[in-house]
Amino acid sequence: MEESKAETGKFAFNYGLLVGGIGIAFGIMLYTMDMHYERGLAVQGTQTLILIVGIVLGIYQFKKSNLNYLTISEALKVGAGVALIAGILGILYFYVFSSYVEPEYMDKMYEIAKQEALVDNPKLTEEEIDKGIEMQKSFSWMSYPIILIMNILIGLVVGVITGLILKKEKPAY
Repeated sequence: MEESKAETGKFAFNYGLLVGGIGIAFGIMLYTMDMHYERGLAVQGTQTLILIVGIVLGIYQFKKSNLNYLTISEALKVGAGVALIAGILGILYFYVFSSYVEPEYMDKMYEIAKQEALVDNPKLTEEEIDKGIEMQKSFSWMSYPIILIMNILIGLVVGVITGLILKKEKPAY
């Protein structure tokens, strides 16, 4: 009797596309509701929850199709893969959104940050805050790899935790 082994890459790719698609739908929903400038706990928490649920579901479905066996290594591969694919889709969406749909998005975000900095730091002058924002603008390209790295780290952490909970090794015989 031949056993078919499930492939972690297939599940990582499929669930990464699913999570990325849901994340993009959430971003579009925020835009249509004029809430795309919100960066509060509710928005960030929802985005993170979408990613976590997608990773857990991907690992769980992998285990089901792998004759109900799962190693921590496989859980890590699926978790990091889902997070990587979802992160790439999210970055592509953000690039298209901020470049074509709403090109002034980043300028508005910097203005919001400036107003918040003025309120939070009354001792700073407007010129000092402007210098800080200009420095942020020069390093804005770094947000893309940082987003990807953070996604992968979340994928690894969720993968380890889920792997520890769902782990079931094949018997040696």
